[in-house]
Amino acid sequence: MNDSAAHRDGWTASEELAERMIPLVGALKRERDVVTSLHGHRLLGLSATGLVEVHERVAQLGHERLDVADSLAVLEGIHALAPGASSIDVARLVEGHAASGRPLEEYLADVLAPAVGAVAADPTDVVLYGFGRIGRLLARILIAHTGGGSGLRLRAIVVRRGSENDLVKRASLLQRDSVHGRFAGSVTVDDDAEQIIANGTRIQVIYSDDPAAVDYTAYGIDDAIVVDNTGRWRDEAGLSQHLRAKGVARVLLTAPGKGTLKNIVQGINDDTITDEDRIVSAASCTTNAITPVLAAIDEAYGVVKGHVETVHSFTNDQNLIDNFHKGDRRGRSAVLNMVITETGAAKAVAKALPQLEGRLTGSAIRVPTPDVSLAVLHLTLERPATKEQVNDYLRRVSLHSKLRQQIDYVESPEVVSTDFVGSHRAGIVDGLATIADENTLILYVWYDNEFGYSCQVIRVLETMAGSHPVVLPPRREVTL
Repeated sequence: MNDSAAHRDGWTASEELAERMIPLVGALKRERDVVTSLHGHRLLGLSATGLVEVHERVAQLGHERLDVADSLAVLEGIHALAPGASSIDVARLVEGHAASGRPLEEYLADVLAPAVGAVAADPTDVVLYGFGRIGRLLARILIAHTGGGSGLRLRAIVVRRGSENDLVKRASLLQRDSVHGRFAGSVTVDDDAEQIIANGTRIQVIYSDDPAAVDYTAYGIDDAIVVDNTGRWRDEAGLSQHLRAKGVARVLLTAPGKGTLKNIVQGINDDTITDEDRIVSAASCTTNAITPVLAAIDEAYGVVKGHVETVHSFTNDQNLIDNFHKGDRRGRSAVLNMVITETGAAKAVAKALPQLEGRLTGSAIRVPTPDVSLAVLHLTLERPATKEQVNDYLRRVSLHSKLRQQIDYVESPEVVSTDFVGSHRAGIVDGLATIADENTLILYVWYDNEFGYSCQVIRVLETMAGSHPVVLPPRREVTL
């Protein structure tokens, strides 16, 4: 048999094994509220080909190569144990079992013990106030996470009526996305009820321009978390209008908060959220991308000072063609120009990492791409570093640490921005671009400023709702 035929037979065999994984992945989510992944890449909803592809992808991103047969064996073991609500990384279980030298059943019973008997949190109603780029991606993620009747439940969106066929247009924008592709499933509308139905989830569309005037209880919504995606109000006074609406318990802003509002970067300071916090901010996409990396570097080397340069995709507040804009330079065509603009991300880092207050400066360049941005961190360190040492450290942080949901790591001479569309991580360190010279360190961090940020918002939502399941295997400390 030639190499080509052998490779093809190997792929076919892997697909056959992957087909046996699909019902296990689905049953664990529906029956047990167990979410399975491979190094953070969710398995639910993937085809057999998609499952094989994600095994290949994690290897290309620098992780250990996984055999589909090993993943299937672990999934079968998890299903037999019947754990409760949890988030389980199959890849890390495969690696842990190989290192343990123990029988698989015994190893899984030990590691997954915290999830056995775990009870899912009571469901929490979620309302999306605004249905633009972030709002629609949040809707996609929430719908994909629906299952078992627990966790976060998307109940409604609030928008201003744009036209007579507004409902159909909103549904179409949810179903079709020029950057992120088609919605994975079915999207229909119920005109009489003014609802969008996505994969069986009924989403009430409420038309209003006054946050305080909406009576959510009239739609059976109560104690809801309202996610304000409009950016129209960014301080406590403005956002507190939502709290005057019937049925609202808390508010989450998907933009940097002003004044005394807590700016939360999940993985960094989410532990500061208390039950008394009625309004919090999920900070900005750039702040979420760079803060976890800065935290890891500061812990290992100490950050004396630094400058953050963001090369950011254009956003909807810029003009397609030259026209008046109240902001400097933003009136020039976003699709034809690189545009120098300001960013508050460097200063905002200090709201999550107070020890870096006053140590960072920042600037931004908007470029003619629709999604995925790049942050260049130019840092002066307390302790000297080498490229190899820093890269190995950040790679291990991305695999094993408490920041593994926030930081990813890649080493490839061919990756470009579009390769990171749909990344679930807040930021991805490009190891080949790292520059280290004694106490000077330059890091390049990619981030999907739409989807990656939306995943961080969902994680903050889960923290606010107390619905984030136990994560297994447990995280471990990573040091130099």
